[in-house]
Formats: sequence, structure tokens, C-alpha cells
Amino acid sequence: MTLQLERDAVLRRHIGPVALAAAVINGVVGAGIFTLPAAMARAAGAWAPLSYLVCAIAMSFVVVCFAEAGSRLPTSGGVYGTVAFAFGPAAGFVCGMLTWMASVLACGGIAGALADTVGTVLPGIAAGPGRALVIIVSIGAIAFVNMRGVREAAWMVTAATLVKLVPLLLFVAVGAVMVLSGSVPPPRPITAPHVFGLATAVLLGVFAFSGMETPLAASGEVANGNRTVPRALFGAMGFVLVLYVAIQLVAQSLLGASLGGQAAPLAAAAARIGPVARMLLVVGAALSMLGWIGSDILGAPRILFAFARDGLLPRVLGRAHRRTHAPDAAIVVHAVIAAGLALSGSFTGLVVASTLNTAGLYFLGCGAAWVLHRRRIQTVGEPVDFRLLPVAAAGGMVAMAVLIYVAPPAEILGLVGVLAASIALYGIMRGIGGRARPPVG
Repeated sequence: MTLQLERDAVLRRHIGPVALAAAVINGVVGAGIFTLPAAMARAAGAWAPLSYLVCAIAMSFVVVCFAEAGSRLPTSGGVYGTVAFAFGPAAGFVCGMLTWMASVLACGGIAGALADTVGTVLPGIAAGPGRALVIIVSIGAIAFVNMRGVREAAWMVTAATLVKLVPLLLFVAVGAVMVLSGSVPPPRPITAPHVFGLATAVLLGVFAFSGMETPLAASGEVANGNRTVPRALFGAMGFVLVLYVAIQLVAQSLLGASLGGQAAPLAAAAARIGPVARMLLVVGAALSMLGWIGSDILGAPRILFAFARDGLLPRVLGRAHRRTHAPDAAIVVHAVIAAGLALSGSFTGLVVASTLNTAGLYFLGCGAAWVLHRRRIQTVGEPVDFRLLPVAAAGGMVAMAVLIYVAPPAEILGLVGVLAASIALYGIMRGIGGRARPPVG
């Protein structure tokens, strides 16, 4: 069935495969990689690199589904649009809420990690009011830039993300050479983990591989989306897997058993290479975290804005500033909630909660891909057609269900609460404003 998408008619499809792949890498390789190796070591011990591979297998099902769905329906909103088309506006609203919740939880976790990283250089602000000040100032400043307009916000994000990969690639290259040459004395080896620790490591790993859904929200502006989306996804996620495993292996080889106790693990590992390397990692981590927060505050509040515009959230969130045209009310609400989470929660706890919301989002996305495949939906050009897409969709849905099952009970209840609240809110707002306008079509 060939589908015309009126909502994308005003957009210009200028994003190519290289640009989209770069955007996916920037979205997936978030600032968490600068702190995640320690959490992975605490949970999985010496098996942490293997945990990344397990996560990659689970995520490969999701990537296949998103690749075909994106080639069939490359619409603005990405997975939100495909879920809404496949299952209706109610499911689309739940999908959008899961996306926003995952974003705001991750933003809180990253902001807290930023404060911890700054604290390794300035110990006086590692805790208490100093740490709180770093969180509030960083989120507040980025929110202020976003409220000045999307152009300023985009430039800020671009400037920060350009330097993201440089310190990581240097860390892997120099660290590997020093370990293999014996220039660094071998550390005390990491012990094997408890089996339940592996489950936590897998949850953390899925968080590290998540984020592709945010760049895919711009699929309505992708040139030849039927081919560009799958090529960009496969290339980007393959690169990310190799990078993550290499970072974990080098960090473990440099720090050994002490890796799990580090607040800024890559900076501590780089310190064994030399003081210049350590400072490079600290600066790179801080800029990467600021860039990730900037990207989050650039995109996630637009979900609240879109919902309000469609009558599914209070109208004030759908307000745009008269001069800058930025959704200022939505930006402020998102920033305040993220700052509150950063001040009250730990990085690992917020990451696990964010991952569960993302698992729910991916579950819906895999199901939507299955529906699009079965109905032979296409928009621009001939889409990719994976013969085993139903198997991948079932595998992705089962993998996400297992991730939710092995999560801490409190986090599972939190996810159930988000789903229930989203459905109830959709029903209430539709009753107030009438039938919701579908986001696709």
C-alpha cells in the first residue's frame, strides 16, 4: 500500500546517509560512556565487554525493525509516527510519553554525572551545594540558550559534539598501545560477578546503545529515506559496538579491580597514561555531557510541545515565544524536572529507569515494524524488505520484555505507572479536547 504523508509535504529532504549516521552516533554515544565503564565493571566484573555483546545482539533485532520501518515510513517523529500509524493515536501518545520520560530521566542522570566529573577536578564542589550548583547552572544555561532560538541551540550542540569522539578514540588508541607494550604495570584483576549483576549490566548496556530514536525523529527530512535510514542505522550501530567494547577493554586493562569504584572512570584510566591524557578525558567528558544535555533539551521538550499543540497536554506547553518561536514553557518544564531528578537520584538508578522506558518504546516500535511489513506500507521509493522481519520483531519484543522482567521491582512498577498514567492522560485530554488529531497522515 502506497501512502502519502501530508504532514511532511512542507519539509525538505536534505539529510543524506553520512549525515544521518553521524547524527545516530552522536545520539547513541552519549556522555554516559565516560562514566558507564565503572558501572558496568561493578555489575558484570570481568565480563563487562561480554555484556555489551549480549546487548548488541538484543539491540540488533530492534535495529532491523527500525531500519525496515524507517525505510517504509520515513516520517517526522520517527518511531512515534510509525507506532501511531500502526496502532492508532492512543498508542502513539504512549510511545511519545515513553520517549519523553526516557529522555528526561537520562538527562537527569547525565547532569549528575557531569557534576561528578567536575568534582574530580574541583573536589570542593564534589558534593553538597557545590554539586547542586553545577547541575542547576549547566541545565539552566543550556535551557536559556534553547529559549533564545533553535539556531543558537543547534550551534551549541554541534560545537560540543564535534569534540566528543576525539578524546575517546585517542584514549583507545594510546591506552591499547601502552597496555600491549607493557608500559603500564598490570593492575589487580577484576573478579567474576554475581549472576544478578549481569542482568543489571545488560540493562546498563541497553542504555548505552539507545538513543537512535531521537535522530530518527527527523526522518521526514531524510533524502531517499527508503535506503538512507537502514544504511545509516547499520553503519552507525556497528561502529558504536566496536567503540564501546574497545573502551571497556582498555579501561579494565588500565584500572583492573579499581575500575568499579571510580566516579570518572575514563579520566582515572587516562591518568595512568599521563596527566595530559587525564585532563583531555575530563574536558572531553564535560563537553560531551554538556552537548548531550543540549541535544536533549533541544529535542525532548518538542514532544511536550507537540502533545500540547494536538490537545493532549495543557495548552501552556504548546506556547511558542513570540520573538524566538522557541517552545519556552515546554523547555522550562523539561529542564526543571531534569534538574530535580539529577539532584535526587543516582546515575545508575536514573539510567535503569530510563532504560526501562526505552525498552517499552522499542517493544512498541518492533510491533509497529511488523504491522508495516505485513501491510506492505511504502511512501518514497522501494523500501527494504527483510524476509525475516517477523522473526526480528518477535526477537526484539521478547528481548525488551526480558529486560523489563529482570529489572528491579521498583523500576518495573515505575514503568507500569508511566504506561497507566499515559493511557489515563490520553483519555482525559481526548475527552476535554475531542478526538485527537493523528500525527501521521
